Amino acid sequence: MKIRPIFISIVIIAFLGLNSCVTLEQNPVSGNKRAFGYTWEQEVQIGKDADSEIIAQYGLYENEELTNYVSDLGQSLLEVSHLRREDTPQKFRETEFTFRVLDSPVVNAFALPGGYIYVTRGLLAHLNNEAQLAVVLGHEIAHVAARHASQRAATQQFGQLAVIGGAIIGESLGYDGGSILQLSGQTAQLLFLKYGRDAERESDALGVEYSAMKNYQAAEGADFFTSLKRISETQGGGIPTLLSSHPDPGEREETIPQLAQEWAERGYEQTILDKEEFMGMIENIMFGDNPRQGFARDGIFYHPDLEFLFPVPSGFDLYNQPSAVIMVNEDQTAISQFTLDSENESPRTSVQTFLAQEGITVESQTEYAEAGMNGYRGVATAATQDGSELKLQLTAIEYGGYIYRFLSYTSAAGYENYEARFNSIPSGFQELQDESILNIEPVRLELITVSESGIFSEFLPNELPMNIEPIDVAIINQVELDQTIERGTVLKMPVQ
Repeated sequence: MKIRPIFISIVIIAFLGLNSCVTLEQNPVSGNKRAFGYTWEQEVQIGKDADSEIIAQYGLYENEELTNYVSDLGQSLLEVSHLRREDTPQKFRETEFTFRVLDSPVVNAFALPGGYIYVTRGLLAHLNNEAQLAVVLGHEIAHVAARHASQRAATQQFGQLAVIGGAIIGESLGYDGGSILQLSGQTAQLLFLKYGRDAERESDALGVEYSAMKNYQAAEGADFFTSLKRISETQGGGIPTLLSSHPDPGEREETIPQLAQEWAERGYEQTILDKEEFMGMIENIMFGDNPRQGFARDGIFYHPDLEFLFPVPSGFDLYNQPSAVIMVNEDQTAISQFTLDSENESPRTSVQTFLAQEGITVESQTEYAEAGMNGYRGVATAATQDGSELKLQLTAIEYGGYIYRFLSYTSAAGYENYEARFNSIPSGFQELQDESILNIEPVRLELITVSESGIFSEFLPNELPMNIEPIDVAIINQVELDQTIERGTVLKMPVQ
């Protein structure tokens, strides 16, 4: 959880339509006219509007040299894309592109309409050379060039999505549900957007094309898709959100080298790997979640930067999002979310403002004082869109110059079963005093050069930090645990 304010109503209706209407325009890749959901000018504006939300929500990774490196590579690939070719209409050729590195551990890359491309630090940590990054960036440029989002908008009907008070709507879809609550309906739709198989395959082909035209070893992209498959296997089958799930990473392992060979046969020498420069750029990159922004251990959530802790109820899973900490039981029928309230000046006004919303019936309000904390609590019921009734408990606490809120709720019928666990969270909120946790630092990737050949697992430290497993380290290095590593090989090792 970062220090980003959020104000969540008990029932939020996010309209995921972009109010599009079908328009007949040119596809820069094919050169043909076809139906799109928006004009090119609208796509550019959509991307611009959503970009500011993405930055505000996820944050930019604070490494100017790395950001410039990614941007320069992206701009180089853009030069050979269909958006910069002589026979392409001027409005496409003059559209500016922006490349950003997001401060997220998730292995992901995505594009917004109109020329906004994002890669996460989590993705960069899993790449091994510049050629692999070129294929990924080329793929995302292709989504913009082929206007895939606009194509999808012309054919897909987006209705209402009922989001009940911050439930983990995105987890089952591979998205950050808590974060989506902070975004407008338009931006949320773009993050939920799933391209079809044909669009993904087209972007794969174009990503290889653009990389090959810049003389990168485009077949290297296959190794990264192998990593995606391995991540999927270690996470119990959940395919990372990167580049959608169609087609699956296994198929891409086979097709990308074939596509690269086709461009080699056309005379494009693919000689550039640039492993050394890439590794130098990601040396010391943050790996995994940043514990300074909060982490859970042994049933307790700690936040070193804000110097507090609170318990996680038994039987609840915790999701630490950029703007909220969300705890939910296994069947997602009982939810508690912890947020920062920057809209109100006291715990009393924080609770009363929330309870004053339409559709909420207040049962009780009272001053709150437990564990040396002063606050205010309210209990109420609220009707959902489907006519059922929720019962909620809202506790606001003042601590360290901030107003924090615990909003817990379940069905009215089930509230009694969870009331004690709901109560335990704010009552356990207290100052963090453990120096070892207060001083904890993020895990970063250190580069080591193998001095003697040996099995990869032999190079691992005796203890890995922050619940990192040996297989995770093997995956980021794109090797197997029992693979022989030759002398002189540069490896990425997590250190804390």
